[in-house]
Amino acid sequence: MGIMDRWAAFLMKTGANREKQNIIWNMAGSFFYAFASMVLSFLVMRIVGKDQGGVFAFGFSTFGQQMFILAYFGIRPFQVTDGAREYRFGDYRLHRYLTCGAALLGGAGYLLFSGYSPEKARIIFLLVCYKVIDGLADVYESEFQRAGHLHLTGKSNTFRTILSVGVFLAALTGGCSLLMACRAAVAAQAAGVLVFDVPVLRRLSGVDMEGSMARMAPLTGATLLLFVSVFLDFYIFSAAKYAIDARMDDVASGYFNVIFMPTSVINLAAGFVIRPVLTYLTDYWNQARYGRFVRMLGRISALIGALSVLAVSLTWILGGPVLAIMEKLLGASYEGSLIRYHGPFVIVVLGGGFYAILNLYYYVLVILRRQTVIFGIYVVMTGLAAVLAPALVESQGIRGASLAYLMLMAVMAGGFVAGAWIFYFAGKRSRRKG
Repeated sequence: MGIMDRWAAFLMKTGANREKQNIIWNMAGSFFYAFASMVLSFLVMRIVGKDQGGVFAFGFSTFGQQMFILAYFGIRPFQVTDGAREYRFGDYRLHRYLTCGAALLGGAGYLLFSGYSPEKARIIFLLVCYKVIDGLADVYESEFQRAGHLHLTGKSNTFRTILSVGVFLAALTGGCSLLMACRAAVAAQAAGVLVFDVPVLRRLSGVDMEGSMARMAPLTGATLLLFVSVFLDFYIFSAAKYAIDARMDDVASGYFNVIFMPTSVINLAAGFVIRPVLTYLTDYWNQARYGRFVRMLGRISALIGALSVLAVSLTWILGGPVLAIMEKLLGASYEGSLIRYHGPFVIVVLGGGFYAILNLYYYVLVILRRQTVIFGIYVVMTGLAAVLAPALVESQGIRGASLAYLMLMAVMAGGFVAGAWIFYFAGKRSRRKG
């Protein structure tokens, strides 16, 4: 047995209770991924200053993430719920190679005509590369979950994040420029896939590594609406950030990203309960166990709602002192720059609660295989976002951006919840008639 085989065997160990390990490692992976996304921009602002911090915040959490969506192509929920093995892992992986290439080309094309300075464009493109590699890793992590090894997904997420973020921060604090630190992060991200994903996947039994170009067209057709929907979803989610980038300066982008950070906490908490139960909800629906489906969905919805109320309450009470502490952590030059955004801070957290609930019902519609409904909601919301976010940012700045985010998330959550229950009952009636 070679070194990589022994390493893969070590990562695959679960102990006596795999379900418990699945939950623990899913929580760990979700935590580290969300924590890194939440605090990285803050740390970069502290280390390199307001302007470059704002560039990083936009490149990492907005445009880079948009290109991640292109690489990811919205396939994860489809792959994870493909219990009948309609497509092989090799098909999913080959498809991901194609979408990752498209994401790199799309990112480069946008930056070529963006009007950004050469340094800003280079930094953002490296962050696109970082996110695209993350999208490649996702196809392995999705297969781990489909095979019932969610703990491997969590381990990959945890260790890749620690490696790449650790290398990035070590380079930045060691005196490297932001550009060089981003190069180091990309290299570490690629190494993470080669170390934590590839050798482990090869040891899983029942995984068909064969991929066929002939199956790319039907796979793309089956998931195209999911991709467009997820792509539009992230645009709607980030419309306020895009509006700030277009109508304000890099400093404003950095500030808004700071007050936006708590949304990651809500989504993290929601992810803890959503991911482990997706396969159960899928099985309950496929097996026509409707009572269990409704009870589980109701419990998860209530839990997400309770967490959201708690988050908004804490932000209302403690938001001012928290922003003041953030100012001190960022340095003397930031004094008074964040505390004035306490109101927008609360508004953004409330919007994050609506986003968490719509995320759950998005997955429900995927399980019901109602991609056209998802697509229709996103098309309508994209039009609304394209008008609402720029108008509110133009008139009210960062406060307007927070209001735009809240309004978009609330309306979209209403659409997803209504759509899921309507088509749940419609599907149930149709099955009984059949």
